[in-house]
Amino acid sequence: MLLLEGNHSTGATFTLLGFSEYPDLQIPLFLLFLTVYTVTVVGNLGMIMIIRVSPQLHTPMYFFLSHLSFVDFCYSTTVTPKLLENLVVEDRTISFIGCIVQFLLACIFAVSETFMLAVMAYDRFVAVCNPLLYKAVMSQKLCASLVVGPYTWGVVSSLTLTYFLLTLSFCGSNIINNFVCEHSVIVSVSCSDTYISQVLCFAIAMFNEVSSLVIILTTYIFIFVTVIKMPSAGGRQKAFSTCASHLTAITIFHGTVLFLYCVPNSKNSWLIIKVGSLFYTVVIPMLNPLIYSLRNKDVKESVRKLINHSMQFCQRCVFSKEI
Repeated sequence: MLLLEGNHSTGATFTLLGFSEYPDLQIPLFLLFLTVYTVTVVGNLGMIMIIRVSPQLHTPMYFFLSHLSFVDFCYSTTVTPKLLENLVVEDRTISFIGCIVQFLLACIFAVSETFMLAVMAYDRFVAVCNPLLYKAVMSQKLCASLVVGPYTWGVVSSLTLTYFLLTLSFCGSNIINNFVCEHSVIVSVSCSDTYISQVLCFAIAMFNEVSSLVIILTTYIFIFVTVIKMPSAGGRQKAFSTCASHLTAITIFHGTVLFLYCVPNSKNSWLIIKVGSLFYTVVIPMLNPLIYSLRNKDVKESVRKLINHSMQFCQRCVFSKEI
């Protein structure tokens, strides 16, 4: 059992500095991030609801999209509330258990999103390259398995990294120069040997990033070759339009991740890391439902029908009351 007074851990507390070096910006940042979080919650839960109630969206592509929205909602909810709290209170401490739980959940949903995007790439590959066999190949059983896979690996990865974090000792000042309990910042304040934990984290992160990108790049190479061979310009345009939203989401997500990997490890890079982490954990979960709703005709049409049905229902209610 891990204790932590001096050389052990469960009694430790951490201080999340967040953006405390900018005291004049605390309230504006709070309002900004609160707006972003509100849009994230409404956008992702709204996307899930629209997909569930719209029969025309009951396809594998939107099944995967609903799970991506669920992951984004959970990921943002794991991080943003604590960020908002630390912007309006002076006590920015978080317990060791609280920090570990935040890391555990954030890691699960981050890894799940990484491979959920890869699964969606495979779905687009089958839809474009084998359209006649799409319904047969993308059966309910396969779709369920493809969704369970990212969640399962997310849990396994997170529990593995968390186990090694629990073996570390913390002593003295545990000040975390970030707004979220990430693996790198937790090990940076440990007073014990963190070599195994850091190597393991690097290995898992590299495996996740490389393997998911290999899947995505391979599928889109086949998609691109197939689209180029299409005889009609209309067919090519339709094929590209079905992939445009997914490609945009992939570019933003993996672009941010690769950017964070390339940030040099120096004191001057902390602000860049915090801004990158902010985009990765807070902004991207808001952008995904906007990308898929604004660039997707089926979603926009479903939203329009829902609004029309709601208005008609309200008009009937008003009319019945007048009678």
